Amino acid sequence: MFPSQANETSSDRFNGARHCLAENARLRPDKVALIMAGAGDDVRTLTFAQADRAVRGIAAGLTNLGLEPGSRVMIRMGNEADYVLVYFGALAAGLVALPSSPQLTPSEAAFLMENAGASVVVVGQTLGHDRAGFGSRIVLGPAEIAAMKAGPPLPDYAETCADDPATLVYTSGTTSRPKGVLHAHRAIRGRQPMHTHWLGLTESDVMLHAGTMNWTYTLGVGITDPWACGATAVLYDGPRDPAVWPSLIARHRATLFAAVPSLYRQILKHADVSADDLGSLRHGVTAGEALSPELLAAWRQATGKPLYEALGMSEISTYVSSGPTSPVRPGSPGKPQPGRRVAILPVEGPPDPMPHGEVGLLAVHRSEPGLMLGYWNRPEEEAAVMRGDWFVGGDLASLDIEGYLTFHGRNDDLMNALGYRVSPNEVEGVLIGHPGVAEVGVTELAVRADLTLIAAFVVRAPETRVNEDALLQWCAERLAAYKCPRTVRFVDALPRTPNGKVQRKRLVQA
Repeated sequence: MFPSQANETSSDRFNGARHCLAENARLRPDKVALIMAGAGDDVRTLTFAQADRAVRGIAAGLTNLGLEPGSRVMIRMGNEADYVLVYFGALAAGLVALPSSPQLTPSEAAFLMENAGASVVVVGQTLGHDRAGFGSRIVLGPAEIAAMKAGPPLPDYAETCADDPATLVYTSGTTSRPKGVLHAHRAIRGRQPMHTHWLGLTESDVMLHAGTMNWTYTLGVGITDPWACGATAVLYDGPRDPAVWPSLIARHRATLFAAVPSLYRQILKHADVSADDLGSLRHGVTAGEALSPELLAAWRQATGKPLYEALGMSEISTYVSSGPTSPVRPGSPGKPQPGRRVAILPVEGPPDPMPHGEVGLLAVHRSEPGLMLGYWNRPEEEAAVMRGDWFVGGDLASLDIEGYLTFHGRNDDLMNALGYRVSPNEVEGVLIGHPGVAEVGVTELAVRADLTLIAAFVVRAPETRVNEDALLQWCAERLAAYKCPRTVRFVDALPRTPNGKVQRKRLVQA
């Protein structure tokens, strides 16, 4: 694990859940903290006092299980309010929350449980009666969580230190299996620069986030950031329809709206944004994918509202952005947020920051309080991302004289699928298991300037005639939906280096 940051000490007492809830429960107990909006008139709310009480009740229930501090609590739930409460309940108890996607297949979920050494798995409404496949782990369902919320709460939040582990998030890496990114409680405090410089977030705001709760973008920007500022969070758990978002903005008087660029594009295509009163909306924010100048201009023209983009990753969240203090420059995600130490390092050689305008690896200084503690049980991969005093995540970029960043792609083969990083190794590992596949290479395929899809290039096994539908179904049964290829192309051979390695960047020419 990385050493303690220079501006934090092991004696620095800080609990992320307390930071987001305790003061709000004292100062504004009756203010609405969370709005869960469903279809039609279905609206459920929690005040800060209710959220604080429920979180401390869950924390007490988890503590009473006899778990050691730092034990992992895996959350395997859908888009329901209890997801948020269990997440903060784990932090409140001094445990480590492990958010997971409901899209994960049973085998993918089993890998996370085993790799993380999860002691507890919390399942939601869709899995509440299915206790198979969890081994000897403690499994808590909706009934158990309801009892904890109603039971005696912890009198106070656990006395954790800023550097104590708080969350474990799995993301695709360069291997065939996801890797765990371990964050400390201080990471919540490390988000403060984005409140002012990207979100423009204050106590009076209402943040509507379009993501699902398992995603760090949603847990962070959609819940943690509003609560850290005393603002109201709005999440949606109704049918997924792009046309619903303008009406939700109008109905809940949202002042901020967060989504990925592809959803903004779908809203413009499928919704009549002029039919709803968007007067409350100050601006939208976007992350996860590059925001094209064309989409930025189209949204401005249709709504009259700005969009502020940010660049981030699971290891540090967002650290480059446009926003109220950094004017938008089309084609750039913005500038490093004030207080962040960001540099461009050469791909090879000593880790000395490069001059303005030169392309290299985008790096963040290890003193950054939002930086991860490290990769869970992956010392080799952890060592690979550290260059002296700098963390490098694999993005190629340049900074101009005014500090604006230009993204130049990846230095590795990681793909971006609707805001999620996906390893081609993981997808290839699934496809090669099909008896009709002799060789396979996976890469991104650009279908237009601002949209790429995951594509598989397959050499059929001799004397087989496996087709695209069969391979797509094979993947759907073994991979979360966002990891699955959208198209399969059959080729006679894959482009390889003299050493036999597949050249993924040349697959589109195969």
